[in-house]
Amino acid sequence: MEAMGVAAALGLLLLTAGGSTGDEAREAAAVRELLVRLLGPGPAAAFSVSVERSLATESGLDTYRLSGGGAGTRVQVLGSTGVAAAAGLHRYLRDFCGCHVAWSGSQLRLPQPLPAVPEELTEATPNRYRYYQNVCTQSYSFLWWDWARWEQEIDWMALNGINLALAWSGQEAIWQRVYLALGLTQTEIDEYFTGPAFLAWGRMGNLHTWSGPLPPSWHLKQLYLQHRILDRMRSFGMIPVLPAFAGHVPKALTRVFPQVNVTQMGNWGHFNCSYSCSFLLAPEDPLFPLVGSLFLRELTKEFGTDHIYGADTFNEMQPPSSEPSYLAAATTAVYQAMTAVDPDAVWLLQGWLFQHQPEFWGPAQVAAVLGAVPRGRLLVLDLFAESQPVYVRTASFQGQPFIWCMLHNFGGNHGLFGALESVNQGPTTARHFPNSTMVGTGMAPEGIGQNEVVYALMAELGWQKDPVADLGAWVTSFAARRYGVSHGDAEAAWRLLLRSVYNCSGEECRGHNHSPLVRRPSLQMVTTVWYNRSDVFEAWRLLLAATSTLASSPAFRYDLVDVTRQAVQELVSLYYEEMRTAYLKKELVPLTRAGGILAYELLPALDQVLASDCHFLLGSWLEQARQAAVSETEAHFYEQNSRYQLTLWGPEGNILDYANKQLAGLMADYYAPRWRLFTETLVESLVQGVPFQQHQFDRNAFQLEQTFVLGTRRYPSQPEGDTVDLVKKLFLKYYPRAVSF
Repeated sequence: MEAMGVAAALGLLLLTAGGSTGDEAREAAAVRELLVRLLGPGPAAAFSVSVERSLATESGLDTYRLSGGGAGTRVQVLGSTGVAAAAGLHRYLRDFCGCHVAWSGSQLRLPQPLPAVPEELTEATPNRYRYYQNVCTQSYSFLWWDWARWEQEIDWMALNGINLALAWSGQEAIWQRVYLALGLTQTEIDEYFTGPAFLAWGRMGNLHTWSGPLPPSWHLKQLYLQHRILDRMRSFGMIPVLPAFAGHVPKALTRVFPQVNVTQMGNWGHFNCSYSCSFLLAPEDPLFPLVGSLFLRELTKEFGTDHIYGADTFNEMQPPSSEPSYLAAATTAVYQAMTAVDPDAVWLLQGWLFQHQPEFWGPAQVAAVLGAVPRGRLLVLDLFAESQPVYVRTASFQGQPFIWCMLHNFGGNHGLFGALESVNQGPTTARHFPNSTMVGTGMAPEGIGQNEVVYALMAELGWQKDPVADLGAWVTSFAARRYGVSHGDAEAAWRLLLRSVYNCSGEECRGHNHSPLVRRPSLQMVTTVWYNRSDVFEAWRLLLAATSTLASSPAFRYDLVDVTRQAVQELVSLYYEEMRTAYLKKELVPLTRAGGILAYELLPALDQVLASDCHFLLGSWLEQARQAAVSETEAHFYEQNSRYQLTLWGPEGNILDYANKQLAGLMADYYAPRWRLFTETLVESLVQGVPFQQHQFDRNAFQLEQTFVLGTRRYPSQPEGDTVDLVKKLFLKYYPRAVSF
C-alpha cells in the first residue's frame, strides 16, 4: 500500500474512536467568542464565521475556506470544524493583515478596511492530527494557571489548529476516590501523591511522596479547572486526551491486598526509594483490570470522554523483564483496562521510552509493545522526531499510527535554541517514508513561553504538505508581523539568529540549557556551542539599533530582553574560560578580574534587565503559586514547591538545575551567589596554594542553593526600569569586550 494510503486507512480507524462529529453551531459560536476576546466586539463584527462538516472533502482532514473582505464586505471564514475555522481566521490575520499571535503578547493592528481575499482560498491539512503538549508541560508551565490563563492558551491552541491535546488536570481527585474505595486510608493517599510541582512524574510512576501532600483545596480547584478546560476544548471540536491507568500503584495497596503481585521498580532521577522505586502491578494480577477499570469508569463519569487516553508505564524506567512475552502482557493489560470501560478506546503512548533507552528497546522488545494493541488503536507520539526520530528504526512503528512531534524544549529552560531546518523538513520526510503510518504533527515541549519562532513555524507546518521553501524569507516575514512593521535591522537580526542559534543539527541537538550561567560551577564545564557567538552579538547590536522605531512594541521589547539575556549567557561562558585559564596558569590577577566582572558586575546587570519585563520575573512565577492557595500556610507550601522545581528539583539537588530559568531575582539570589562563591574559592585556592576541591565546593554551593529554596523573600511581580535604557547601558559596557574575545 502507498505510504499515504496506509496513513489514511489508519486515520479512519482512529476517527471511529475520536468522538462524534459534534455540534457545528456550537463550534462556530466558540470561534466567534474567541474573535471577540481577541479583537474586541467592534472589529469582530467584520467577520462571519460558520462551521460545516461537508467542507472536508476527505473525512478527518480539517479544512477551512476564506473569502470576502474589502470595503463594506465581511470576511467569510468557513471551517469543517471549530478548530479549522479558528486556524483559517489565524491564517487571514497573519497573511492578509500582518498580525501575530504569541505567548509574549500579540500584535493585532488591523488595517482598515480589512483586506479582501483576492480569490477564494481553501486549505486542508495533510494529516488528521495536530497534537500539543508533553506530560511534563503540565508541571513545568501550566502548574499554577487559573481559568483566565487556561482560556488564553486554549484560544492559542485553536488559532494554531491544535485538535488533539492532553487534559490531565484533576486526575488526583479521581484517584483519591478510587484508592479510598479500594481500602486505602486518607493518610496513605496523602503520603503517596507528590506535591503540585512534581505531579507529572507521579503520574508516570517516576516519583511518589516527594514535596507532598496535596491539600484538599488542590483537588477541588483542579476538578473545577478540568471541567472548564474540557468544555472549552470540546466547544472548538478539539479532542482532549484523558489519563488512564498505566499499572503503578501505592505501596499501601499491599497492606489492603497482601497477596497482590507487584514489582518494585528501580530508582529514578537520583532519588532514593523514599521517593521513587514505584510499585508496578503484575499484568496477570486480577487487581490490574479492577484498578484500571475503576479509575477510568470514575474518570469518564466525571468528565465524559472523547475516547483517546494517555498512559506511560515505562517512562525512563527499565521494565522488570526484557522478555517480549512480559512486555506484551504488560501492554495488553493497560489496553484491556481501557477497553473494559470504553470499547472505542485509543491509547496515546509517548514514544519517549524507545528513544530514551535504545539499548533496552531492541527490535523484539519494541515489537512486543507495538504488536500487543490492535493496529489503529495505539497512537504513538514520536516525541523527539526533529532530532532523534524513532519511526525510522521501527519501520514506521511497525504499522501503528504515529504523530511526528517536535519536542524542542527541556525543563522550560530559557535560552535561544532551535533546529528549524530539521523541523521544516522532518514532517514531509516522515510522510513520504516507505509505508508511512504518520497521521499528524505535534508540538511536545516540556515547557512553553520561549523561542516563539520555533512554535510559529511548527504550527504552520501542520497545515502544509511541503516544507517552507525559503526559511530566510519566512523569518523575515515573521519579524515584520511580530513587530507590526518591517524594519531592516530587526529583520537582519532575525536572519542572523536563524543561521546561528536556530540552526542546530544532528542527534546532539537538545533544547536543554547547559550554559555555565545556569549550572553549578566547576573547572570541567563545557562552553562549546554549535554556532558562531559573533552572530548573537551582532543580532544584539542590530535589535538595539531598531529601538527608535520599534520600542513601543511589547514583542520587540521582549525580544530585546531575550537576546540581551542570550548575549550575556555567551559572555558568561567567555569570562568563565578566562577564569579557568587563569586559575590553571596560577595567575591571580586575571582570575580575580574575570571572576569579579562575571559575578559582581555582569550578572547583577542582567538581573536588572530581566526585571524590566514581566515575562522574566521570579516574583510573578512565585506569585502565581501563592495565588493558587487558600491560606498563608498553603501559599508558603506552593511557593516552596516552585522554588525546588526551579533549582534543586529534589531534597539533595537530585536533578540539579534541570528546570533552570533566567529570571530577575533568581539571577541575583541564586546564580550570582554561586558564581561569587566559585570565584572566591578559586582565589583562595591560589592564595593559599591548595588544590581546588570540587566536592567541598559542591557542599558549600548546596548550602547556598538550599538557603534560596527555603527562603521567604518576596520578589517584585511587576517590572521595574526601562528595558531600552538598561539594555543600552549593558551593551555599551560589554559589547566592545564581546567582539574582542
